[in-house]
Amino acid sequence: MAEVEWIKIVTEFFDDDKITLIEATPEADMVLIIWIKLLCLAGKKNRAGYIYLTEKIPYTDEMLATIFHRPLNTVRLALSTFKELEMIIINEAGIIKVINWEKHQNVEGMERIREMGRARLKKFREKQKQIEGPKKECNVTETFRNGIDKIRIDKIREEEEIKEVQNAISRSLGEKPGKTPLIEKAKEKAKPNNIEFDQELLSWHGIDEDIINKWIEKFPDLNVNYELMMIREHFKKNPKKSEKIPNLAIYIFSWLEKARAYKIADNIG
Repeated sequence: MAEVEWIKIVTEFFDDDKITLIEATPEADMVLIIWIKLLCLAGKKNRAGYIYLTEKIPYTDEMLATIFHRPLNTVRLALSTFKELEMIIINEAGIIKVINWEKHQNVEGMERIREMGRARLKKFREKQKQIEGPKKECNVTETFRNGIDKIRIDKIREEEEIKEVQNAISRSLGEKPGKTPLIEKAKEKAKPNNIEFDQELLSWHGIDEDIINKWIEKFPDLNVNYELMMIREHFKKNPKKSEKIPNLAIYIFSWLEKARAYKIADNIG
């Protein structure tokens, strides 16, 4: 969904009984800041009050602590308070929903923004189809030759990308570039290039439970969902980065390899 740049807070915000009860607690200021941040995140996601990283990846307490730049225990205290006062609900999947979101926000305006986001995405996809162009009729020899050339070019590009990632990880581990056998490992572990990242909506597409489970099995000492969130934040700060990556599956696998290496180094240190 397209994000919005505003949320509605009424002038009677601090007259609400629930806010008054929060103000009477020792951590009132911090909890109220987290509530405002949670409302802003809900508005940014623009999903009718639901807050999640992707439809299959909910925000964990750790993720929210990172995003809100607040201590983990304080975030947990705030979420517990909001649940107790029935300001939010968290379903079995761990997805947060702000209660009475429709009552407090301009839902019609947000729906218009969602429609604009869908229209932009549709326009982008149509533009991509135009760039690719219609398939032209040609003789069998020309078709075969063009197909071989395309396969060769795609293979070269993929190998160059893998080699670049391999060298970057090797340098981070203090090894000489080209010495770590990551090319074959990445080809073996990464799925085909069917993972996409929507830079406009800041969301993943093509990451199913099977892929997540395989990454978790390969990297049991990592929080894979947290690492995906960190990659998303990296792409958010570097908008052109994701567009230059031909195979996001290999990129994510390499990111997880690097994260595990850093974690091992930290434990040793």
